[in-house]
Amino acid sequence: MVGSIEVKSLGSNGSVQHNGLNLEEKLDEFRRLLGKSDKDPLRVVSVGAGAWGSVFAALLQESYGGFRDKFQIRIWRRAGKAVDRETAEHLFEVINSREDILRRLIRRCAYLKYVEARLGDRTLYADEILKDGFCLNMVDTPLCPLKVVTNLQEAVWDADIVVNGLPSTETREVFEEISKYWKERITEPIIISLSKGIETALEPVPHIITPTKMIHQATGVPIDNVLYLGGPNIAAEIYNKEYANARICGAAKWRKPLAKFLRQPHFIVWDNSDLVTHEVMGGLKNVYAIGAGMVAALTNESATSKSVYFAHCTSEMIFITHLLAEEPEKLAGPLLADTYVTLLKGRNAWYGQMLAKGEINRDMGDSISGKGMIQGVSAVGAFYQLLSQSSLSILHSEEKKPVAPVESCPILKTLYKILITREQSTQAILQALRDETLNDPRDRIEIAQSHAFYRPSLLDQP
Repeated sequence: MVGSIEVKSLGSNGSVQHNGLNLEEKLDEFRRLLGKSDKDPLRVVSVGAGAWGSVFAALLQESYGGFRDKFQIRIWRRAGKAVDRETAEHLFEVINSREDILRRLIRRCAYLKYVEARLGDRTLYADEILKDGFCLNMVDTPLCPLKVVTNLQEAVWDADIVVNGLPSTETREVFEEISKYWKERITEPIIISLSKGIETALEPVPHIITPTKMIHQATGVPIDNVLYLGGPNIAAEIYNKEYANARICGAAKWRKPLAKFLRQPHFIVWDNSDLVTHEVMGGLKNVYAIGAGMVAALTNESATSKSVYFAHCTSEMIFITHLLAEEPEKLAGPLLADTYVTLLKGRNAWYGQMLAKGEINRDMGDSISGKGMIQGVSAVGAFYQLLSQSSLSILHSEEKKPVAPVESCPILKTLYKILITREQSTQAILQALRDETLNDPRDRIEIAQSHAFYRPSLLDQP
């Protein structure tokens, strides 16, 4: 793992410099690695327009969009998703509270449609407001205007870099469609996945399928060209220039150049070789964030109750990490940091809170208006299914008999019964905290550390 904090300064010609290279020099350096000619721009497309996908595209647009002959970026989202009137009214309030946004829309002759939408005289659509810089999943954070394409073939056919901003539940389907448009390609694209979610497969042995693996399987793009970018980030805060960091994980051929290309003074990108494990950890923290939201709501934000939950859930995460990783200690920092920010302000914790308060219900599904896909729900099902397989059995510390790993994860078991089988209410999460066995969470960690837990097959590793 390498990385450094960049120094932002002005060169002698007034250009913005990062670590001695101005933006155009960084762009030129990366273009040379791809073998781009002077008249052939670097083409980037973000597939999916959720909060993080939209922000990521906007960051690149703001950094490199001014070099129009050398860089082009567009974002794809499905057409036809209507903006309800309540959201349209809120958009109108946001626009009028920001003089810079108001002036921009007036100059673009786009202001009137928001007036009409507020009055109920017309319907706005998610793809058209995205062109003005409004992501439906975070309307309070206006972005820079983006080039939006609703035809998938037009968006991806000649892209040099494809950013996967889709939920994991949609990744395979969309990239199978994309693969049809790449049959005639001579060069292989680079794919950066932002998705945090997993699937479980039980044959030939139980194992996890991550979004990067889904993309590789769907498109045939070499796995060395498929990378994962993740970290303890809240999309809106990153766009508002709050200091943040992330890791781009994958083969050295591209991760090191991409880390340098993506790095900004407020968004530090490190690189790491451990692709799959970091990707899986990004999905695991979403599971426990939902439970954290429930505990916060049910205990009226009791700091004591939340800390008890944190002790239990982190011990389960450490236990699971020892099953999945040969050197789990290296993941402790990134996993806890990502978990912490998700508990503080992530959509999965919000979902748990709203469920416990009764403001939303499970029949509404995993995709919530104004928030997007709650990926922790499908991850609960996937991890439970994986860890309940008898072929993965471990020796129970007290009963001295083989049990499935999930039997040592009472929080995961309870979340499964709340969210997937729906046989228990959200109140059950508090009962799980009471731990009638009186086992210290530390015991679970000691079991994981004192046994030969690591199962390479779980991550489809040789």
